[in-house]
Amino acid sequence: MIDANRQAFQEEARELLAELESALLALDDRPSDMDLIQRTFRALHTIKGSGSMFGFDEMSRFTHQVETAFDHVREGRLAVTPDLVNITLAAGDQIRSMLEGSEANENSGEPQDILEKLARLVPPAAISDHVAARVSSPAMQRKWRISYRPAPAIFLHGTNPLLLLRELREFGRLEVAINTTALPDIRQMDPESCYLEWDLTLETTKGLDDIRGVFIFCEDDCELTIEDLSAQPASGSSESTAAKKADLTREPWTLGSWERRRDPYSIGGEKVSIRVSTEKVDSLINYVGELVVVQARLSQIASNSNTGELRLVAEEVERLTSGLRDHAMSMRMFPLKNTFERFRRLVHDLTSDLHKEVEFTTGGADTELDKTVIDQLNDPLLHLIRNSMDHGIEAPEVRAAAGKPRVGRIHLSAAYSGANVLIAVSDDGCGLDREAIRGRAIEKGMISPDAQLTESEVFGLILAPGFSTSKQVTDLSGRGVGMDVVRRSVESLHGLLEITSAPGEGTTVTLRLPLTLAIIDGLLVRVDAAHFVVPLASVLECVELTAEDVSGAHGKCLANVRGELVPYIRLRECFRVPGRRPEIEQIMIVETSDGRHGLAVDEVLGDHQTVIKNLGRVYRHVQVVSGATILGDGTVALILDPQRLVQQSIRAATYKLRDSSQETRALRN
Repeated sequence: MIDANRQAFQEEARELLAELESALLALDDRPSDMDLIQRTFRALHTIKGSGSMFGFDEMSRFTHQVETAFDHVREGRLAVTPDLVNITLAAGDQIRSMLEGSEANENSGEPQDILEKLARLVPPAAISDHVAARVSSPAMQRKWRISYRPAPAIFLHGTNPLLLLRELREFGRLEVAINTTALPDIRQMDPESCYLEWDLTLETTKGLDDIRGVFIFCEDDCELTIEDLSAQPASGSSESTAAKKADLTREPWTLGSWERRRDPYSIGGEKVSIRVSTEKVDSLINYVGELVVVQARLSQIASNSNTGELRLVAEEVERLTSGLRDHAMSMRMFPLKNTFERFRRLVHDLTSDLHKEVEFTTGGADTELDKTVIDQLNDPLLHLIRNSMDHGIEAPEVRAAAGKPRVGRIHLSAAYSGANVLIAVSDDGCGLDREAIRGRAIEKGMISPDAQLTESEVFGLILAPGFSTSKQVTDLSGRGVGMDVVRRSVESLHGLLEITSAPGEGTTVTLRLPLTLAIIDGLLVRVDAAHFVVPLASVLECVELTAEDVSGAHGKCLANVRGELVPYIRLRECFRVPGRRPEIEQIMIVETSDGRHGLAVDEVLGDHQTVIKNLGRVYRHVQVVSGATILGDGTVALILDPQRLVQQSIRAATYKLRDSSQETRALRN
């Protein structure tokens, strides 16, 4: 149990460190924002207090020193400066290392170096004034009565009440009285339960928020009342009745009893969330996937049966399986906010290293994506933002000379697009140099000097392994790595990468990624005896294609859909399926980044809950197929990627046209 609680604290501490970093980076832009200062202090204070409870003593002592500096900031004794922000960011990194239990980092001189830098920023006068205010200024001291009644199970949650009392004692003079009335007979005592209650009297210069902060990590597991005795005038005072009434209106601050707070059925009770390891969620998704396959088999057996009751049962199982699948999948969907905010620190650090001025903005951070996909996004986005900082954004002097703002801009955004999420990294820098890219590709033998390439094909050259236009090797670029990593990472997620750029205006790299890699809704289709699944979110509609329509197109793969000519791809020809096509074919109209296109099949069989299975390393180069699934009869159906199918078709048509043009020119010569 202790290990589980320690692990739970580590997870929450990581969230607090992310909150600390976010507040500090915002504070760098708004140094006088008191809300940000309070957010920073609260994060440090909670990490310090909770770390001590769970045995991270070294981390707690280190954090306490950093917290003290921001206590001075809160009280106006110390100003927020870029140096203070940078040192505190470094302290956050050090706390993270201590949290992960890296002995090498704990024993190194880095914590001491950080504290020495911090000490140089905190003026000695601020320290002496602070000490004087706490020790030798009785006029500013206040007396508090604190009633602390923890829940019996508080030990199981990793809380040690003695550590809370020790922290309160640091605030000033503390008197402690223990209430043992709830202590049972020794034969009925549970050694893992707490039966004691504490009545405390504290004389301190600290305020209510500071005292509440001591109990912040266990406030759900106790009944806590804090009363300001200084607000009540002594007997015989000559104060007026009005003054007495004004003082007595200060009610004690009370945190509701733990019995009421822990009751999930209480009226008006708040929703409670629990932490579940990703391994358990992944295991649940796997079981749901297997259940979906079994349900498909049951539905097929029921459809071939004459038993009405079996069909009713199959329909009910299908309904329940669909609901279970949706709920299980929603558990693995997370907003991209935390991932996006992680790169704010990267831009902040690179701004100093590269001597550039850059504003980092985000959009669509609430867009949700499968955590499996999110976990693999860090490296691609890291390389894209580093490239924007190093290659894209110009130096302030260069931007000013070109009539652009001195401060560059990098924008990281996300948006839904059917069954996909589009994540874009945009900058307003110098843009890609087409001629430089082309020249470098010719120099490396990647293309011939007379090759005719479209703009997107030229930009695609930078995704090749080892490709770089940099003449000088630096810490960030010039080694030919980065964009190749991005391409491979995106392809491993069954995604696409698109690059657009304009000289002097900037570059945008867009990652088109699937919402999930586990289970999707699809349309099951048939071409002869082969079965395919098309993601339902990509399909706009289905139309018929008759033999008359084919003859009217004069050999062109174009379908007339309510007056609009839509190009289509025959899956029979694409996958070389033998046999004759039927008199009436079905065309699924799909939406892609290249517009509306059709996929022609023999028959559309209907909706299908699709469990995605990887094809394995042997088929990793097959781009138009994103995976496979098992049907109810045990056969395998390929899951198609409409976007890649369309792009492959466009490239094939382009190359065919070029070959035809070159052949025509050769005949003329």
